[in-house]
Amino acid sequence: MEDGSWAPRRWPCPPGIVLLALASVLSSLLPSGQARVYSRCELARVLQDFGLEGYRGYSLADWICLAYFASGFNTGAVDHEADGSTNSGIFQINSRKWCKNLNPNVPNLCQMYCSDLLNPNLKDTVICAMKITQEPQGLGSWEAWRHHCQGKDLSDWVDGCEL
Repeated sequence: MEDGSWAPRRWPCPPGIVLLALASVLSSLLPSGQARVYSRCELARVLQDFGLEGYRGYSLADWICLAYFASGFNTGAVDHEADGSTNSGIFQINSRKWCKNLNPNVPNLCQMYCSDLLNPNLKDTVICAMKITQEPQGLGSWEAWRHHCQGKDLSDWVDGCEL
């Protein structure tokens, strides 16, 4: 080997650029980056299109009231409970029973990851919420609905919305 012929191996890209690219890719995969806060009427139209008006005897206004008091219409809302479970998405669906989070020993009755409930298109969220509503308590499964919506005149929640 000749003197001076050895050179350190060169990277095709500087390491800083590689890390920046990796961070960009990873951040695009995180659901919190795609969160959406719906307006009241916009959410009413979306939930109506999913068939929630009259589902299990609940009005569209019940669902809108629930979404407001659970998350402020925010699809990316996540709340951490003292027991280690999380409430996720616009309806704050809990990981203790309904979705899979980091704990592999949960029932996961909605058969989805909790991160799926953060998607702004709401398909998975509505599917899971419909399953929860099939329980005997119905929307009463949600403390937010029991405290703020149950037994009240909710007509204002959809008033003025073109449905």
